[in-house]
Amino acid sequence: MIKPKISFSCILVGIACIAISAIPQYSHYTQDRWKAPSWADTLKTPFHREPLTLANGEELFGLYCASCHGDTGYGDGAAGGALGQKPANFHDTLVSKQSDGALYWKLSTGNGNMPPFQDVFTAEQRWQLVAYLRKLTDSE
Repeated sequence: MIKPKISFSCILVGIACIAISAIPQYSHYTQDRWKAPSWADTLKTPFHREPLTLANGEELFGLYCASCHGDTGYGDGAAGGALGQKPANFHDTLVSKQSDGALYWKLSTGNGNMPPFQDVFTAEQRWQLVAYLRKLTDSE
């Protein structure tokens, strides 16, 4: 009977694989990894940022977004905490430095627990939400 030889490097590779699989996935840090395609940066709102646009965006945010992202957009909404993946904090520079087009694209397509809103909201409503998100973070 021939006994197989296991090299020291094979054992190390096995241990490394087990160790890597045991590392918790920090899903609440995924916002920096969710990148919009580069062409999304070319998207520009056809709507003016005026009081009615912001009021409509605020209303939509309160009805559809605040439960996960929190009333002020810090990603601390009650429903969001139960999802296992922390919702985006709109005040984080990883989010606030993104273009309006990137935010519009993300809002439209969704990712993970973030549902796609392309079929829920009109294009105008999605741009109103982007405008309101900017208002939330403007004072910083």
